[in-house]
Order: sequence, then structure tokens, then C-alpha cells
Amino acid sequence: MAKTRPGVPSKIKPGRKELDSYTIKGTNKVVRAGDCVLMRPSDAGKPPYVARVEKIEADARNNVKVHCRWYYRPEESLGGRRQFHGAKELFLSDHFDVQSAHTIEGKCIVHTFKNYTRLENVGAEDYYCRFEYKAATGAFTPDRVAVYCKCEMPYNPDDLMVQCEGCKDWYHPACVGMTIEEAKKLDHFVCAECSSDDDVKKSLNGFAASPADDVKVETKRRKR
Repeated sequence: MAKTRPGVPSKIKPGRKELDSYTIKGTNKVVRAGDCVLMRPSDAGKPPYVARVEKIEADARNNVKVHCRWYYRPEESLGGRRQFHGAKELFLSDHFDVQSAHTIEGKCIVHTFKNYTRLENVGAEDYYCRFEYKAATGAFTPDRVAVYCKCEMPYNPDDLMVQCEGCKDWYHPACVGMTIEEAKKLDHFVCAECSSDDDVKKSLNGFAASPADDVKVETKRRKR
């Protein structure tokens, strides 16, 4: 199965009927409009395509088609994959298509970015989306998101980050001179801008504790 060129949503053609659901071949999984699905790619070596089902229809011979809206992976976009893109990140595109229902391999869940970061464990069927993407121009909505750390990068939920107890900003260990293992051992962290030479000094385990606060350092990283 191959993606067609970007298009607009199509209407049900004469002689076809709209269906409420479709059961994935060889399974008991039921797909309905609004569900997200994994679809067989044209190249067997590539990961499955991800799409949101808009509607399902059947012709007089009971051949079932799904009207879908594609999600793009970062590497499929004009700008390509960047450092802050997570492994499970997708972009909801304006690329609509019609495909045979037989190309559906399974179901998945595309979470909002906020809900994804709250997951205790990320399963194979879990993805997230924080951008909409225009396939023809490469434009994103929103065109700006919050940035963190000295490197001023958007948050990648796959990366470990530590939070400063002073300014509450988040930092990548490498950006503040630590290894990931050192960061995991920290009980406290105060960034250079919030500290003075007297109360925070770099040690073998990263940064010494602030004397006024014994709260453990928070870290950001998804379990996979």
C-alpha cells in the first residue's frame, strides 16, 4: 500500500454505502470512524503508516474502503527529523486518502502530547501528536512551542532532564556538564544562573544540594 498525493476529503460515491465499523482481517479488533490505525507500508522494511479513519464505505461487491487522514513521521516531513522529535512522535497532516481496509494491520492510540508525557509506560501502540502539518508547504501548527534548557530546545519525552530548584527550568544533563548516570544520582539540582560559588559547587555526583531545600530532584523521562 502506498500513500497517494495529498488531497482533500472525498465524498461517498454512488452505489456505495457508509459503514459504522470494520473488523480487521484475522482479528477481533473493530475499527470505527475516529480510530487511529496502523496500515501496511509499500516497503516491507519500513514501519507501518499511521492514519486516522474518517469514514468507512463498501461497494456493491462488499469491497471495503477507508477514508483516512495520514499522520506523518518526522522523517517524512520536509524538514526531516530533529533532535527534539521523540521516537513515537507523529504530525497530523492535511493529507487525506482512500485505501483498502485490507491494508489495516492493527489499531493504535495517538495521544495528545500532554497525555503522552503522563503515561507510566509507553506501549508499542502508543504515539503522540503536538503539531499539525501541511504536506504541500511543510508548515506546522502551532509554529512555536515552549523551549527548555540552555540549548533552548522543545521537550523530547525520550530524553532525561533535571529541574532546577530555583528557576524551575529543565536541563539536559549534557548541557550542564553531567552524564546521565550522574544526573540519576542527584538529590538536588540548582543551575548556574540560580546559584553562587558558595552554595552550589560541582561534585563527583553532579551538583551539591541546596542547604535550604531537601526535595529530591525531578527527572523527565518516559518508561518504554
